[in-house]
Amino acid sequence: MYQYTLTPAFYDTDGLGHINNTRVPQWFEAARNDLFRIFTPDLDMKKWQLIMARIEVDYLGELFYGRDVEVRTFVSKIGNSSFTVLQEAWQDEKLAARGKAFMVRYDFANGRAMSLSDEQRGMLEIHFKADETV
Repeated sequence: MYQYTLTPAFYDTDGLGHINNTRVPQWFEAARNDLFRIFTPDLDMKKWQLIMARIEVDYLGELFYGRDVEVRTFVSKIGNSSFTVLQEAWQDEKLAARGKAFMVRYDFANGRAMSLSDEQRGMLEIHFKADETV
């Protein structure tokens, strides 16, 4: 599991006084940086090997300004050329949002998916957690 902690900023809030729903997918993306390093260690966009095929987020409770949020990132499924990232946003020890990102290892030069290497697969397996919502 990767852990990423952030403190929501004032601009993350909306007119209802809680964190705007558009911020959570952005936080989830930032929390995937360590996972991205499995494929591109220096995060050099010219060497990038991933595309996102789909993202979904379930909002389970409110998140609030000024209190830390911990994003927990797991890998819940590993295929031939793709994998599913499971993420959770926790605040005050309560699960407030849960999301999935469906990622594909991609060869941009040839415009097609490519198989995960054994090394990449092994590194993804270290962060495996079964998805109980399936």
